[in-house]
Amino acid sequence: MIYQRAHQIVNDQIFLEMQGLVENSTVYVKLEGLNAAGSIKLKPAIAMIEDAERRGILTAGGHVIESTSGSLGVAIAMVCAEKGYLFTCVVDPNVSRQSLRTIRALGAHVVQVRDRDANGGYLGTRIAVIRERLGNDSTLLWLNQYANPANPNAHALGTATSILRELGHVDQVFIGAGTTGTLMGCAEHFRRFSPWTRIVAVDSVGSVTFGGAAGPRFVPGLGASRRPDIYRSGTADAEVTVPESEAVRMCRHVARTYGVLVGGSTGTVLAALAQSAEQIPPGSRVAAISPDMGDRYVDTVYDDDWVLDTFGPDPLIPYPTARDRAVQNRKVPA
Repeated sequence: MIYQRAHQIVNDQIFLEMQGLVENSTVYVKLEGLNAAGSIKLKPAIAMIEDAERRGILTAGGHVIESTSGSLGVAIAMVCAEKGYLFTCVVDPNVSRQSLRTIRALGAHVVQVRDRDANGGYLGTRIAVIRERLGNDSTLLWLNQYANPANPNAHALGTATSILRELGHVDQVFIGAGTTGTLMGCAEHFRRFSPWTRIVAVDSVGSVTFGGAAGPRFVPGLGASRRPDIYRSGTADAEVTVPESEAVRMCRHVARTYGVLVGGSTGTVLAALAQSAEQIPPGSRVAAISPDMGDRYVDTVYDDDWVLDTFGPDPLIPYPTARDRAVQNRKVPA
């Protein structure tokens, strides 16, 4: 297939069946990292920019600014480079080195905050920097992924639609909550076209989105130190939070069991799925959304020294394999 522009390369139909992740059920992982920008964020990046163009608030030579933990920054930088817009990307110390270099390579100007906000994260600080710059430059356009309805709309029209189109009947779907754009958009679509599907929202321990206590986080992607404006409590049937150490452990398990490097957000979603196994009826068809691949995290999630320094030894302990469990079961007296 021939494309005219790189941002049009959105592979919305690729799923990996992860056999054995949950016993007696079929798990399909939607691999969103296999597009030109390397993450699910390409869809909202396109949607928000094209919505601004349609409304006449973004015109030739315009200057876009956005706060991001990395993946959206890469996606917006790609689209802006193609369309000829300036882009200022506001990030924090948790952004991966590869994402940071990619954003700069695509021509964006990067502002990296260092100070944590009142809730121990960086989102409040990033937004404060944006508001200050908006006050000093009236030509700047803040896309504001945390409040922009084009963000969830992209997932209602794209992500959720493709899940039902490719998989047909889905009993449960596990969705991570970062800006909650994916969660809100998919929930809207499933409630309308597949109301029997149980929606499980997933977030990191230390995020305040589900009402939990704020705490420091080190893996970019999911979580927020400030509840996103587009989030609506009670939208999901269940909310599950996962410690980042368990998310990292799951990422490493997936790499060594299924031969796939996935990002920290995916590890969080799959850890939540495994944690919820007892609530999944046998014979269920389960979908899980994987926002990006793991190549951006080889210096962190997949680096033993970084994991040990950040979380201690527990994430380095492999999950028992099916063979390990079988051996253990033979040792247990009848």
